[in-house]
Amino acid sequence: MNRREVMVEPRHPDQVMRLARLGSAHPMRLSFLRILLRRMRREGWRFDRPVWQVDARGVGRAVYRARGPGRTYCLVAFAHDLPEEMRTDRVIATAWDATFALVDGEPTADDLDRLERNVPLQEAGRISRKELSLSRANHSVRLFRHVVDSLAAGRQPDAAQIDAVGYLMRTTAVYGSGKFGAADRFEIADRPELQAPFQAEMLSVWLTRAFTVDLAEHLAAAKGGPQAVRLDRGLRRRLGVGNSTGLGLAPFLIRHPALLNNWIAAREAALARVRAKPDASPAEIAALRDALAEAQANAALWQSEHPVQQAKLADLRADLAALGDHLETGWAQEPRPWDALWRWGEGLSLEGQEALLALLLEPHGDLVDDLEDSLAADEDAAFAIDGTMTLVQVSALLDRDYGWTRAWDFTRDEATARFWYISQEKAEPRLGHRHTEEGAGREQPLDTARAVQALRRDLDGTDQGVTVGAFLLARPEHRHTLRRVQIAARHPYAEIRDNLIGHDLMPIDILRCKLAFFGATRFDPRSDLWVRISLFQNEPYPDEMQP
Repeated sequence: MNRREVMVEPRHPDQVMRLARLGSAHPMRLSFLRILLRRMRREGWRFDRPVWQVDARGVGRAVYRARGPGRTYCLVAFAHDLPEEMRTDRVIATAWDATFALVDGEPTADDLDRLERNVPLQEAGRISRKELSLSRANHSVRLFRHVVDSLAAGRQPDAAQIDAVGYLMRTTAVYGSGKFGAADRFEIADRPELQAPFQAEMLSVWLTRAFTVDLAEHLAAAKGGPQAVRLDRGLRRRLGVGNSTGLGLAPFLIRHPALLNNWIAAREAALARVRAKPDASPAEIAALRDALAEAQANAALWQSEHPVQQAKLADLRADLAALGDHLETGWAQEPRPWDALWRWGEGLSLEGQEALLALLLEPHGDLVDDLEDSLAADEDAAFAIDGTMTLVQVSALLDRDYGWTRAWDFTRDEATARFWYISQEKAEPRLGHRHTEEGAGREQPLDTARAVQALRRDLDGTDQGVTVGAFLLARPEHRHTLRRVQIAARHPYAEIRDNLIGHDLMPIDILRCKLAFFGATRFDPRSDLWVRISLFQNEPYPDEMQP
C-alpha cells in the first residue's frame, strides 16, 4: 500500500471538535515536545553548559547551549533566593525561584548583564529581538528540599516522593512570539528547527529541566561536601518540568482557527493512515504493547483532586486494562487490524478512546511523523475576507459548517452565563459571570455560536444576491464572524463546536486540548479554571542526547 493512500476517512468535526472530547486529549507522536526531541536526535545536536556562576545559596546565573546543524540557541537561567512570603504560582507574582530567557545565538557578557537586569523582573522588564522566550519557575518546595537533603546526605531520594510530584520546579509562564520585546514568530518561522509550533518554548522548558536537576545537585554538594552524591539517572528520568496554567491559554485555540485546524487535521490524518494499514507486523504489535505498558504506568501514578478528572482517571485505568485484555485476542489477524482495533475501542469512554488514538500512532512513526510539517499555519493568508462572496454562498456555508450552532437558545440566561474579557491588571484573559458581575461591555468576541446565530438573523432579512463586501458596509459588526465562516470553509476543524459562554463551560477542556498537543502529561485541574501538568517527564536529558 502506498503510505500516502488513505482508505479510511478521518473522523468528522462534529465528533472531534466537542469540548468533552477535546478535554480528553492525550499527548502523542505529533506533540510538539516529541517533534523537538526527534529532530535534535536526528540532526545530532550538541549540548553543554558553558556558564555556571551559582553560589552555595543557589543564587547566580547559568547558560545552557544547544548547537544544531545551522544555529545555536542558549537558555540563560537566573537562580534567586525567594523569600517564602513571596512564593506564589499566581500570575500576580513579582518574584520567583528562577527566571529564564532563550537567546537566539550565544549571549555575550554584555547580553548576560542586560538580561540579568531585566529577566528577573519578567513583565516589568524588557528583552530584545535576540531573545525567543521569557519564562519563570518556582520550586516544588517539599520535593526540592527532600532531593537536596537526600543527595547531601549521600543517599538517593525516595522514588515514591518523586513519582507523587514529578518535578523539582514548575513554570508559571513561558512567553514567546513577541511578548515583552522577544522576537516575533514571523522572524523565525522559516527556520526548519522552529517551523513546528512552539519549538522555541519547548526547547526553553527542556533546558530548564536540566537546570532544575543541576541546581539541586549543586546545592546538595554545597551542603554535604564530599559525602554528597548525584541523582540516580533512573530517578532523574522520572522528573519533568511542572507547569501551572490558567485561563490565559484557553482563548488561544479560539483565536487561531486555522492553526487549530492544522493541529487537529494532522492528528486525524495520522489516525486514518494507521487505520488503513492492511496488516500488523510483530514489531508494531510489540511497540503497541510497550506503549500500553507505559500508558498504564503513567495512569497509575497520575493523581488529581478534581472530581471530574478523578472520574476520567477511573475510566482511563479501566479502559487501558480492557485494551490489554483485548490485545490477547486475535485482533492482529483481522483484515485491516488497526481499523478493527480502533472500532473495538469506540466502545470505550472518551478518555479511553483518545488514549487509544495516541497508542495507535506510537508504533507508526514512519507512516505519520511527516505530518509534523503540516502543523504550522500561515494565518495572515487566512485573515483576508473575500468581499466578492455572495450571501447565498455564505448561507450555504453556514448550513454546511455551522449547523451545530442551532443547539442553543441564547435568549436563555444559562446559554449566555459567562463572558470573556481581558483583565486590566495583567492583560490576561478572564471569565466573568454575565448576570451577576460587571464588565460584559468589554466582552471579547469568543462567543462563536451566538455570533453565528446573530449573523443568520441578519442574513435572513437581506437580499441574498448582495456581496459580503456590501453587506459589511452596512453591518460591520459581523466582520469577525464572516472571517471565521470563510476560514472554516477551508479548514474543517477550525471551530470548537460548543457554546463557549454557557453556564456549563469548563475551560479546562480547552486547556487540556492545547496542553496535549504540547506533550503535557499528568493533567491535574486545581479548579475549573487552572491546571498543573508535567512536561518532558521520562524523556532524555541533554547529556543523553549527545551523538
